[in-house]
Amino acid sequence: MGHMLVTGGAGFVGANFVRHVLSRTAHSVIVLDKLTYAGSLTSLSSLRGPRFRFVHGDIQDAALVDSLFAEVDVVVHFAAESHNDKSLEDPRPFLNTNIVGTYTLLEAARRHRVRFHHISTDEVYGDLALDDPTRFTEESPFDPSSPYSATKAGSDLLVRAWVRSFDVQATISHCSNNYGPYQHVEKFIPRQITNVIRGRRPRVFGDGTNVRDWVHADDHASAVLAIIERGTIGRTYVIGGVGEIQNKTVVELILTLMGESSDGYDYVADRPGHDLRYAIDATRLRTELGWAPQYADFEAGLSATIDWYRHNETWWGPTKDTVETFYTARGQ
Repeated sequence: MGHMLVTGGAGFVGANFVRHVLSRTAHSVIVLDKLTYAGSLTSLSSLRGPRFRFVHGDIQDAALVDSLFAEVDVVVHFAAESHNDKSLEDPRPFLNTNIVGTYTLLEAARRHRVRFHHISTDEVYGDLALDDPTRFTEESPFDPSSPYSATKAGSDLLVRAWVRSFDVQATISHCSNNYGPYQHVEKFIPRQITNVIRGRRPRVFGDGTNVRDWVHADDHASAVLAIIERGTIGRTYVIGGVGEIQNKTVVELILTLMGESSDGYDYVADRPGHDLRYAIDATRLRTELGWAPQYADFEAGLSATIDWYRHNETWWGPTKDTVETFYTARGQ
């Protein structure tokens, strides 16, 4: 597997994965990215040399996809429309990219017989009650809550069908919430960090008791690489981080780490259909593949993330006002 294609490699998780692969393996990497608002070439600007190439294009472009699949041994599919609030405003782009785009890639994988790994989300499983001891596993039933998670569940089912019907050599991973460098400021953790940097009060949906299982993007990357290298074809793996944390607790920790009062935030109108709790049981990944997170200490990972945003305002600054205008219009 010397030659790898990464779709969506200019996005947050994809860019961190590309950096991980180039720094820790001998693979060469081609990134295919449409460069929507969520993708940025500056996330890849430091990558140079014969092992890296960027291609601007759409995963729905069958001819382009086919030509790139002919060059590689393995494809890692990160490309997706992924913002819940935007899926509630206009679901169509989510259908186009997450369903039609994944179909286009699977057909190319079928023709070229390449190793294919599909990146998904724990949101396909819906949510759990706050007092429920259950955690999501690979066998949990799909119960998506938003157009975003519904289209991701649909793309997962396409991958499963192409494995069974056409013997496509594919695996799937469902990851919990990611955080780390290069994450768009519309997302929960960077929005709060950049609010504090800009002198704004952080804002928390609802009563802040919604629970998420956080994993650093570097740990997500190492898990995906482990699945590609050692995972069983046709299997699904769930990727979880360091445990469950309430949203308001995350904001309070951000404020404390940034030298502010821990109660210096506001509650705002909740998101429609806001999932209550996500929790991951990553036993299969840990026992079968021997994976473990580097950032087992969430506070340490969050502190490093805060430092990155403090020192990279030129990366996130141009989009900050647009994001806040979007949320202000929604009372959030």
